[in-house]
Amino acid sequence: MRVVIAGAGSVGRSIARELLVHGHEVTLMDRNPTAMRVASVAEADWLLADACEPSALAEVGAEDCDVMVAATGDDKVNLVVSLLAKTEFGVPRTVARINNPKNEWMFDDAWGVDVPVSTPRIMTALVEEAVAVGDLVRIFRFHQSGASMHEVTLPSTSPVVGKRVGELRWPPDAVLAAIIREDRPIAPSPDDTLEAGDELLLVLSAVAEDELSGLQQMLSPAPEPTSATGSEPTAEAP
Repeated sequence: MRVVIAGAGSVGRSIARELLVHGHEVTLMDRNPTAMRVASVAEADWLLADACEPSALAEVGAEDCDVMVAATGDDKVNLVVSLLAKTEFGVPRTVARINNPKNEWMFDDAWGVDVPVSTPRIMTALVEEAVAVGDLVRIFRFHQSGASMHEVTLPSTSPVVGKRVGELRWPPDAVLAAIIREDRPIAPSPDDTLEAGDELLLVLSAVAEDELSGLQQMLSPAPEPTSATGSEPTAEAP
């Protein structure tokens, strides 16, 4: 696979290294001469040019690449690069980095973005996944289909603990994809019994996300509030 990465900063270089390890052909481009740290990713091709210029994208051979990654630290640049790559050069797949979560709403197919990547959102999801027991946490969304993956760690009080997977009535368009138990992934079968501490990975369609509250109630309902009872004051004897 041939990948062009616009933005040769630390993020772009890290992506390039990972892709090269997996045998892909990578070109890094950046308009800033100080970013041209060729020795740091010597196996990649490098180009000093502004990726927002159609001539620069033509020079790097954007029309022949499989994926364009817009990984600069400027959201405006990443949007322009994605739009040019998609509309002017017909790049099959565009991946764009979101630096400011407030701009996330713009990173869609209207701007030529196939896969938006928001580091703050990913980190938030990972933090929530790490500390939340009993809460459904969305890990990520599949951009094209609108489906999403959610995680929940079953508390000991979950009503599904001790039940077989086949006994449970999952909402329509919700699929139990995996059970992670003591760091071991399990492909769930109808005969598998759920245990306290199991991490469930569920894939939900965009429609099924409307069922989240029902799914949360099914897997880990909120405890009912207990009413405080006080004793009546005792009258003192005269």
